[in-house]
Amino acid sequence: MMMKKTLLATALISMFAAQGAYASDETAELRKIIEQQQKVLQDLERRLDETEKRVEKTADVVEESASESKSATTIGGYGELHYNNITNNKTGKDKKEFDFHRFVLFVGHEFNDSTRFFSELEVEHSISGEGQNGEVELEQAYIEHDFNDMFTGKAGLFLMPVGIINETHEPPAFYGVERNPVEKNILPATWWEAGLNLNIQAAPGLAFDGAVTSGLYVDESYSIRGGRQKVSKAKAEDLAYTARIKYTAVPGLELAATAQYQSDLTQGRAGVETASATLLTAHAIYTIKGFTVKALYAQWDIDGQEAETLGRDDQNGYYIEPSYRFNESFGVFARYNEYDNNAGNSDDTKVEQTNVGINYWLHENVVFKADYEKVGGAKDADGFNLGVGYQF
Repeated sequence: MMMKKTLLATALISMFAAQGAYASDETAELRKIIEQQQKVLQDLERRLDETEKRVEKTADVVEESASESKSATTIGGYGELHYNNITNNKTGKDKKEFDFHRFVLFVGHEFNDSTRFFSELEVEHSISGEGQNGEVELEQAYIEHDFNDMFTGKAGLFLMPVGIINETHEPPAFYGVERNPVEKNILPATWWEAGLNLNIQAAPGLAFDGAVTSGLYVDESYSIRGGRQKVSKAKAEDLAYTARIKYTAVPGLELAATAQYQSDLTQGRAGVETASATLLTAHAIYTIKGFTVKALYAQWDIDGQEAETLGRDDQNGYYIEPSYRFNESFGVFARYNEYDNNAGNSDDTKVEQTNVGINYWLHENVVFKADYEKVGGAKDADGFNLGVGYQF
């Protein structure tokens, strides 16, 4: 009996010892597993930290890229090729020629939402240089800044705020192969100066412009078009002051009027009498469905005895142009022009010109044009013009 008890005790001790050893092994194993899981968690935490840092860095890059995307440089331009077949019934000097009249490149840059640069470089008549017909001209180069929603300023070389075609003259934007003679000879488009301009958006559809710029520099002929200096070492003895009001609050309607004053058109030129000058011009554009009518009047009053003697103290003109656009591709127009650069004398120097024709838009930015032209009054000519133009 004693022997059995001894054997039983020995067996129980062995069993508990085995279980203790097993438990000890199991605890060690669990500790090892826990340590491994802790390492995994620490690694995951480290990776999450790195991922978060990368996400933050990516967000910074995206934000920076978005900011930089507002600072964009753009390139554009326009051009037009003309064929003129005009018979001069007075002089016999007919005009029958092809001419790549204009090749223009725009370069603009937006520094941010409120400040931008714009420029326009033009080659006229294909080739420039001594003995050539063409010119290379810088027509625009200015900085524009929005002070707020109401005030925008320009500083540099810019188109004058006058007339219809002076600021908007890309070929797909107007009818007729050649630009109208009234704005060409009276205003005179295309007309640019250097200086400052402030645009005021006084109310929805109501805007004012005020500019202080270089002015015209005429010789003894008092030719307005010939007085453009094109900001090439331009004389600045007497600046020009320009103001415009523009109304577009009614859909389809545009009304505008401009006044300019220059105290001396001759800029102190030797041998030419001082002559102050005032320009007044107004225009209206009304569009309803496919029908549009444009009308413009312009007049120079020059105060000077020599200008009066030549009949150049009064130079004026007007035109009216109805047109109808059938669809995106076809449109027809008629335009009556009348102008006189010697309206101050009693001679019959008035020129009358009528154009009728068609525009065909191959694309909204590509146009083919054809028109018939009849010139009367002080001149006598007739013929036709063909042209192709583009903008991008």
